[in-house]
Amino acid sequence: MTDEQIVLLGGLWLTPSTWDGVVAELTGRGRRAVPVDLSGATLDDQVNAALAVVDAAEGASVVVGHSAACALAWLVADARPTKVAKVVMIGGFPKADGESYADFFPPENGVMAFPGWEPFEGADSADLTPAARADFSAKAVPVPEGVSKAIVHLSDERRFDVPVVLVCPEFSPAEAREWIDSGDLPELAKAKHIELVDIDSGHWPQLTKPAELARILADA
Repeated sequence: MTDEQIVLLGGLWLTPSTWDGVVAELTGRGRRAVPVDLSGATLDDQVNAALAVVDAAEGASVVVGHSAACALAWLVADARPTKVAKVVMIGGFPKADGESYADFFPPENGVMAFPGWEPFEGADSADLTPAARADFSAKAVPVPEGVSKAIVHLSDERRFDVPVVLVCPEFSPAEAREWIDSGDLPELAKAKHIELVDIDSGHWPQLTKPAELARILADA
């Protein structure tokens, strides 16, 4: 089994168990994958949880962020540019310094609950079966306001030296390239090494295409 670990950071409302299929596939390929528990009440808590996994490894780590956690993976690269061999972003993008982390829906009673499927109708959720949707909704963990409304702080420009793989599920690599070139994604525009990879899935390929996603992560 290779020494280089793959650190898995799930998006909003997800528990580490959503990576189970991917972890099993990666283990079968001789790769060591570590899903991180992101139950902390603040964004700093979540960054520190990810950093603890990265720091515990003897070698460098491939840090994988899904959806909103693409910004979290980028924060880890900013904090440990020499310990992160590569950042893989799945269905999301890094936030720039000073932007809010994930202020997508209004919080109630201090948390941003899963808003139901209406905001995600279409390409995002087309490949989720009714049973998978029901399971997702039942297990969704409300996101603390200290996470969703947190402000992203980036400080080390060595993060731009870290290679990036952008996995494109509900959007195409061509669309992603257009967004980068137009200046809509300034952090990716400054990244010195970026690869765009297509995957035929909705927004949650770790649930619907775990084998294909694992292959992409192993190749990364």
